[in-house]
Amino acid sequence: MSANGHKWLNDVQWDEQGLVPVIAQDFATGDVLMFAWMNRDALARTAESGEAVYWSRSRRRLWFKGEESGHVQRVREIRLDCDNDVILLKIEQVGGIACHTGRRSCFFQKLLSDGQWDTVDPVIKDPKEIYK
Repeated sequence: MSANGHKWLNDVQWDEQGLVPVIAQDFATGDVLMFAWMNRDALARTAESGEAVYWSRSRRRLWFKGEESGHVQRVREIRLDCDNDVILLKIEQVGGIACHTGRRSCFFQKLLSDGQWDTVDPVIKDPKEIYK
């Protein structure tokens, strides 16, 4: 995935903050693992390195997925939706954990018919062991 010239970045519809929403999907299973944001630099670096780089809105800096946890996302495909305003990364999740809570996916809460949120996916590894 060459980022040479970065002309392809101009096809992305960036929002007012210069960001685009990104969905990370397991390449093998199709499971949605997480949602994040990218700016131009993050998307260019992702394409160049083959590993997911996001924009952390809370830290106001590039966030190299796995920089603290070791749970890197190896990018197999980068896709752009029909409106050019959402990125889909098809990834291999190193360590099988995408969420900072130590779960496989960030989407581990399910709305029940009684209006309550139920935690339906287990913690694979205690975050205290991941983030030291």
